[in-house]
Amino acid sequence: LHWYLLGLLQDLGIRVLQSHPELPGSTPPPTVYDGPAGVCGPAHWGYVLGCRGRDRDEYEKRYSGAFPPQLRAQMRDLARGMFVFGYDNYMAHAFPQDELNPIHCRGRGPDRGDPSNLNINDVLGNYSLTLVDALDTLAIMGNSSEFQKAVKLVIDTVSFDKDSTVQVFEATIRVLGSLLSAHRIITDSKQPFGDMTIKDYDNELLHMAHDLAVRLLPAFENTKTGIPYPRVNLKTGVPPDSNNETCTAGAGSLLVEFGILSRLLGDSTFEWVARRAVKALWNLRSNDTGLLGNVVNIQTGRWVGKQSGLGAGLDSFYEYLLKSYILFGEKEDLEMFNAAYRSIQNYLRRGREACNEGEGDPPLYVNVNMFSGQLMNTWIDSLQAFFPGLQVLIGDVEDAICLHAFYYAIWKRYGALPERYNWQLQAPDVLFYPLRPELVESTYLLYQATKNPFYLHVGMDILQSLEKYTKVKCGYATLHHVIDKSKEDRMESFFLSETCKYLYLLFDEENPVHKSGTKYMFTTEGHIVSVDKHLRESPWKEFFSEDGGQDQEGKSVHRPKSPELKVINSSSNCNRVPDERRYSLPLKSIYMRQIDQMVGLI
Repeated sequence: LHWYLLGLLQDLGIRVLQSHPELPGSTPPPTVYDGPAGVCGPAHWGYVLGCRGRDRDEYEKRYSGAFPPQLRAQMRDLARGMFVFGYDNYMAHAFPQDELNPIHCRGRGPDRGDPSNLNINDVLGNYSLTLVDALDTLAIMGNSSEFQKAVKLVIDTVSFDKDSTVQVFEATIRVLGSLLSAHRIITDSKQPFGDMTIKDYDNELLHMAHDLAVRLLPAFENTKTGIPYPRVNLKTGVPPDSNNETCTAGAGSLLVEFGILSRLLGDSTFEWVARRAVKALWNLRSNDTGLLGNVVNIQTGRWVGKQSGLGAGLDSFYEYLLKSYILFGEKEDLEMFNAAYRSIQNYLRRGREACNEGEGDPPLYVNVNMFSGQLMNTWIDSLQAFFPGLQVLIGDVEDAICLHAFYYAIWKRYGALPERYNWQLQAPDVLFYPLRPELVESTYLLYQATKNPFYLHVGMDILQSLEKYTKVKCGYATLHHVIDKSKEDRMESFFLSETCKYLYLLFDEENPVHKSGTKYMFTTEGHIVSVDKHLRESPWKEFFSEDGGQDQEGKSVHRPKSPELKVINSSSNCNRVPDERRYSLPLKSIYMRQIDQMVGLI
């Protein structure tokens, strides 16, 4: 079984689960099931699973078995066509503005008339965002001529000397990350995606990344905790009326891009400030639960938002603890991640212990109070759908299968993921869907881990839903309402940089990402990064103390290794999927039906 993350994580000494273990019992459950309570008997969710009167093979018929090569090629071409349609319309109707308004076929930039419109102004900096964000997708799809043209346009037309106040996090993951990814693609001596070299290229994208990062550095100044301000003006620095509150993910998910930049430049400054922010946040975790909140005051270190979960405000913080270790090999990053993952399992995870056996409710990760671990609400958000993909990276594929099935069930019900879904009421709390990639990303990574055609069927379902419900005259539009399918006139840049990319890679089995032998990782914005020894070399080790420092209470920034935490990276479930099970469902039909009922699908 060949997939690009295997070699990477083997080199790191982490046993990654290529596939989920053989499930107990090979005989399908009977139509009338005499199983344990909570499966086809009385269930915790207040209903009885519909085992009677249903064809026991309905899920197998729909999702199991081989996915024909011709159909796979059609889906690959559909994903590619989706990207091309969105990209070409952006270039025709919106460039050099930041985004495309696909309904009215025109461009969108910062809202200068309303500086408080953070939904727009946090993201749009008047720097051709969609073009920049899409660069490596062009390369991955093998379009060398358009990639070269786009890079030259970026070099010739994009400037960061703008009177734009942007969110540090968004500028980092969308713009800085893309510039670094494209630079490494151009300078890669192997050129696995075709000839992506640029004539007379003189590291211009790297210089642009450096320029942008320097303009973001004021966010890290004059903060008593080392946690950065959430926003900076690219020309003047931190605004005088800047908010002292920031979310954990926004402040603590800068290390991958800042670390890559530092190691390419040989300048520790950027990695140092990003790492200091991570350590400062980690120091503020609860002594009792080990959890972090979602909003913190950067001057006092007090938690303003005490909710701990896997979605908005926290998601990529966890993601970048692990990915920073993968890229840079700093042990403290892995130690922090392991401790965080243990706390997540102890306090956020509800439901039965095993995903694919036993009785009780399906596994679910909830939002809790960071200090007590008590449930705070009964909703989850669409950003949390990234988490199964992260679980694949650490080898916890069985749990990833269950959580992914839950989000896919919501997608099946609405043809999209509502921004916020109330699992108790079985209804959306927030109804819009802005073409987010998280479910697609997890689908792609689970397919790479299991090679189970089930995930190709899922990808086809997502592709067809996007075509049916979001395609408009000049691109793909945000769904304003997942039930009535009304639309908003906006196509965010991550649709091209992530959603289309992961869908394309899901169906393109022969892509160099999978076949070139190079180890790759994706940033939280979906930008591809080759992982090699050069990123693990830094001349400034002395700047990163081994003990990580202490806070005012003397609490260590990271915990020492313990035998308990090693289990996360040496899972007993690291077994190859038997060939005879390759085409069966990843989750037993009885449990898939349970999840479908849990979201009100049946």
